[in-house]
Amino acid sequence: SNGVGPLVHACDYILMISRTNGAIIKGFEQDVGSRTTHYTFSTNTLMNSMRSYADAGYTGPPETRYVFLPDHDRDYLLVKAAATHTVVERGPERDERPSKYFGEDISAEKLKMYHPDFIRYLRNRFLRSHAMNTKYRDIYRPSTGAIMLLAALHTCDQVNAYGFMTPDYAQYSDHYYDSSYHSVAFYINHDLRMEMALWQQLHQAGLIRLYMHH
Repeated sequence: SNGVGPLVHACDYILMISRTNGAIIKGFEQDVGSRTTHYTFSTNTLMNSMRSYADAGYTGPPETRYVFLPDHDRDYLLVKAAATHTVVERGPERDERPSKYFGEDISAEKLKMYHPDFIRYLRNRFLRSHAMNTKYRDIYRPSTGAIMLLAALHTCDQVNAYGFMTPDYAQYSDHYYDSSYHSVAFYINHDLRMEMALWQQLHQAGLIRLYMHH
């Protein structure tokens, strides 16, 4: 089938064009579009993506507006350094310059951060997984993509979702840019199956339009 890149590219702020984690655009424009208005990530996911997907061509986020997901204090430290054009004070990124990740044209106006209470609300209201009743409750949270999509649902008049897990996920590789098949990995820090069921419910209710391959 034809790629959905042109559909993504044609969208405006009625649908917030957002990407998360190691989103690779170059070479896949026909499938994923070429525009990005917001990039959602935590510092941990950003650093992991730069390490894990470097061979696939991911060198960091596109120059755009950035929405930080507060997982740890390192997120506050990085956003402070980026907003003030200073080095990171402490932690794993100590003494690093944010321009390494966001370019020289970074400004406070381009930086946002989800409020921790909003993250807790999304977790408790929409994705209260059984993991919260286990010893892993302190590391469980909705995935970065889930937070971005639910934030869009709370912000935008119309939400079209591309690239999210659907019930036939086993037919497809984990990432669209994989050169060979890699099955989806499930870890206790996210409940991807619960998220998948939520997207189906929201789509069937007409609250989002979930793109599914046919």
